[in-house]
Amino acid sequence: MQQTGIQKKVRPLQLIAIIFFTVSGGPYGLEPLLSYAGEHAALLVLLITPLLWDVPAILTVLELNSMRPVTGGYYQWVKHGLGRKLGFFEGWWTWIYTFVDLAIYPVLFVEYASFFFPGLQAYKIPVCLAIIWASAGLNIWGIMQVGRASMLLSVLVLLPLIILFIVAAMHHQGSYSLPAPGLHGVGFPSLSMALYTVMWNCLGWDNVTTYAQEVEKPVRSYLFSVTVAFILVMVVYTLAIVTAQQSGISAAAFNNEGFPALGMRMAGYWLGALLAAGGMASTLGIYAAVLLSVSRVPKVMADDGLLPAMLNRTHPRFKTPYVSIIICSVVVSLMVLWSFAELLIIDVTVYGAGLALEYATLIRLRIKEPHVIRPFKIPLGTAGLYLLLLLPASVYLVALAGAFISEGQGIKPALFALGALATAEVAWRVVVWRKPLLKNF
Repeated sequence: MQQTGIQKKVRPLQLIAIIFFTVSGGPYGLEPLLSYAGEHAALLVLLITPLLWDVPAILTVLELNSMRPVTGGYYQWVKHGLGRKLGFFEGWWTWIYTFVDLAIYPVLFVEYASFFFPGLQAYKIPVCLAIIWASAGLNIWGIMQVGRASMLLSVLVLLPLIILFIVAAMHHQGSYSLPAPGLHGVGFPSLSMALYTVMWNCLGWDNVTTYAQEVEKPVRSYLFSVTVAFILVMVVYTLAIVTAQQSGISAAAFNNEGFPALGMRMAGYWLGALLAAGGMASTLGIYAAVLLSVSRVPKVMADDGLLPAMLNRTHPRFKTPYVSIIICSVVVSLMVLWSFAELLIIDVTVYGAGLALEYATLIRLRIKEPHVIRPFKIPLGTAGLYLLLLLPASVYLVALAGAFISEGQGIKPALFALGALATAEVAWRVVVWRKPLLKNF
């Protein structure tokens, strides 16, 4: 008789695959970078932005997760360090940005699938809904299934890219002439969108901690898996942009037709088809991995009485938060008509606010709990942490400022994002109105 009460835990190799899809899923979605940054700034922005934006986030996540490797991840950290109200803000903002983020992947799937089925755009909505609810079923089935699916899909994503890079190397016989790096001629709004593009393609390192108690030896596994995943992401992104630049494809064609067009230019239809299939696999893998991470947060918030109790129900057989997964899927089903550029700005703006609370938590716990064991600790004192965290704050503010001075492309979604952030205060007041005692915690 099968035992249903014992839950298997994710191992490092599966965790690498899940992290890869949560944060990246391959360079699909990076195509607009050449249009925004131009040939001289594209690689410069791609290499510098993750050092300023991602590395501080990764270090923060690793230290906080080593202190508290618990279900709910960043929500639990912020609640512990800054109090229940700001913990609620953290969870609420994560919900908002993830709904926006998830909405884009089924749409991208349809775009890449249209390479094989040109008339598929006419059936975009039913195809998107099929992807959303198939992923919901996979997540309800359990984290092990998501991990196995992520490993399979990661092969389908990376194999066409490896072939593309090999073909490119054979064409150029290992000799590459890269444009001189520089920002000359790149307007501030365009630079802002280039930053948003790279930031969006590299965010989510904290999301992978929400299921830490479902990971085998979480502190060690996360340290190893996050490091490997970051290196993998940066290598793939760099090779992708270098290959596009060396191919001679125009920035407009690359932006509009994506990696399938690049593959066709390099080797013909067969490589274009492989890359289109890789793009489809990428969107499926990212969607499943991100849904896995966000579905754990409402469950723990419901456990704390901050959201309706029904959200903390787990499936009797699979022990997964099935009500939370279903509600997430319902909301995303209503958001699949948004444009890519708008979603990108909203995503990063809301995500950055939540990340700021995690940085504040890191510093607060260094001051408040200096003697608590930290299996991983950033080798900096409090003053050094302040300086380190100025790096992502600077990138965030430059990107947001550029969105506000752009002509329509960025200001509307930026304003919407700020309005979405403000809803956390409204929601909190509703919570304490229903449960006044929560105000004292």
